Amino acid sequence: MRPAVCLDGSPPAYHFNKGLGTGANNWLVQFEGGGWCNNVTTCLARRDTRLGSSKEMVKEVAFSGILSNNHSFNPDFYNWNRIKVRYCDGASFTGDVEAVDPATKLHFRGARAFVAIIEDLLSKGMSDAENAILSGCSAGGLTSILHCDRFRALMPTSATVKCVADAGYFINAKDISGAQHIETFYSEVVATHGSAKNLPTSCTSRLRPGLCFFPQNVVKQIQTPLFILNAAYDAWQIKNILAPGVADPHGTWHSCKLDINNCSLDQLQIMQDFRQQFLDALSRVGTSPSRGIFIDSCYAHCQSEMQETWLRDDSPVLIETSIAKAVGDWYYDRRPFQKIDCAYPCNPTCHNMVFDDPKEHPEHIAPQSHEPSFSSPCPAYNRPKMQILSWLVSFFIFNFHPG
Repeated sequence: MRPAVCLDGSPPAYHFNKGLGTGANNWLVQFEGGGWCNNVTTCLARRDTRLGSSKEMVKEVAFSGILSNNHSFNPDFYNWNRIKVRYCDGASFTGDVEAVDPATKLHFRGARAFVAIIEDLLSKGMSDAENAILSGCSAGGLTSILHCDRFRALMPTSATVKCVADAGYFINAKDISGAQHIETFYSEVVATHGSAKNLPTSCTSRLRPGLCFFPQNVVKQIQTPLFILNAAYDAWQIKNILAPGVADPHGTWHSCKLDINNCSLDQLQIMQDFRQQFLDALSRVGTSPSRGIFIDSCYAHCQSEMQETWLRDDSPVLIETSIAKAVGDWYYDRRPFQKIDCAYPCNPTCHNMVFDDPKEHPEHIAPQSHEPSFSSPCPAYNRPKMQILSWLVSFFIFNFHPG
């Protein structure tokens, strides 16, 4: 069997900030976001970028929000072992294709990379974990849903293991032209990457594999405790599921998608309808106390890694509770948290995103605006160096058998 690698064949990578004191045996594994690639063309476009190759990744990234090592900014998880896994497979770590086309040299091995990363962390001390969280943002949030039970199975049975999905609850909804754009797109992702075998069998046994990339079709069967953090007007979903460029050839939605304050009354009503579709899909999460829910009415995408939305004096709140406190209370069983905000524009604490780049992000690459700048003086940021799973290269050398 060939090794677990990124799209270009380079080894997967992560950044690691070691836990201290009472957090020394607690582990938070956060998966990076960055959209998906749905065919050879879009995967080739990513292959030689940071979203397809560890060779192209910066060696240091800022840790903030849920990854911060500062008690004031991250009181429940600041001293845990905190890992940020870089995203380089293009399918939320679900792909598994043995063959490599010599013409493209594309490797679809995301599912193997997921297991290899977790096993590497287990060898570095996570096998002694007392508490553990699998989390992620955007496509990484989807990873934390699709792999939640798999993560639980790989962890020691004595550990308390839970999952947190930030901006990962992508819904199956028609776009403004009435087309099933995202359904087709996800089906192509699953087919290109050979993902079906790594999606929950509780879903693939009854639905087409592409439909099992949608959280609404798998979440009910997830056994591990799961927290869903999402904006009801998720900026990426509004831009790419509801009003993708292909459904808006005249650019009627362009200004609205850049800034919700620019939306017309008709557009806002369509967005309110989309919110209702989101809440209908969310209802499948259920009401068990093991499920956490924080759905604010913001125009946002990814709120756990950005300090201003995770925990600050002016952070978004629901029932006077910040995201950081809601997640912490839920994880430590201090109190359950399941709250859905009122409709836009009712929440004055929102940090609504404003996009000043006139160029649309391609639908297969989500903007990484949640990543803080290195130049920020905020003490909530620390910058762990990247660690590459170099042993995987050795594995490739010594266990490669042409077939």
